Amino acid sequence: MKLKSLLFSIFLIVYLSTLIGNVVIIILTKIDHHLQTPMYYLLRNLAFLDICYTSTILPQMLVNLLIEHLAISLPACIIQLFLFLSLAASESSLLATMAYDRYVAICNPLRYSLIMSKDVCLLMVAGSWVIGVIYGAIHTANTFRLPFCGSNALNHYFCDIPPLLKISCIDTFPNEATVIIVGGFLMLGCFLLICSSYLNILISVLNIRKQHRRSKPFSTCISHLIVVLLFYGSGSFMYMRPKSTLLAAIDSFDSNKVLSVLYSFIIPMLNPLIYTLRNSDMKISLSTMFSFNAVSSKA
Repeated sequence: MKLKSLLFSIFLIVYLSTLIGNVVIIILTKIDHHLQTPMYYLLRNLAFLDICYTSTILPQMLVNLLIEHLAISLPACIIQLFLFLSLAASESSLLATMAYDRYVAICNPLRYSLIMSKDVCLLMVAGSWVIGVIYGAIHTANTFRLPFCGSNALNHYFCDIPPLLKISCIDTFPNEATVIIVGGFLMLGCFLLICSSYLNILISVLNIRKQHRRSKPFSTCISHLIVVLLFYGSGSFMYMRPKSTLLAAIDSFDSNKVLSVLYSFIIPMLNPLIYTLRNSDMKISLSTMFSFNAVSSKA
């Protein structure tokens, strides 16, 4: 009971921190005219994605910890898996789009407003959502065509592909192959785009002679790279790793649950901190907003 109370408190703090941090980013990038650029438009969409992404899992998990009701209906499980996979794939695509935006801003600054126009940004964000929906639909349909046996008890805290495959009655190799092929195609494609964008950015920044002019591009790009490495690193290890005796031993220590906590809870909570504390424009906007509120309250 004490452990459940502790877990409930921890995950409640994580969820509230995620909501508050991402809502602050959405508000700042919406009301501050200095932040009305494609970069912050994409960041605002990332913040909204993170709110939705976390909300597909954490509220249900908090209810389960509070009332000790651990069952989930089949329709709810299907919806949860679809939303979770769709939002994860959309975030992967959006991170690649943000890398391309930084590449254009730093390597082609004179053509930036032309290339990254409002319509182009809107199409990129819409494309990320469409890719996510298609990805989620493929894996959800492929997973729930399987027959499930026994107690149908998942050794996990939400409906995800690996624990669902483990309770299937039949050989799941076709499903595993689909996860690796489709997921690998999406993640590898996005990751290669991100790597090529930042390689060109690195070359361009190193060609800048004045040291002080390098600091802002480096700061912005390092923030994005931290998010990318955390997201892709944990996700790849969870879904793309081959089966082996070593990994089976690791699984016995519930490594899947730890990884799931990292990419489904911790990263969405850290994103606002990474993008605000390492971004001078966001810090200025944040301090201005708090200063304005302080003056208004005194008045």
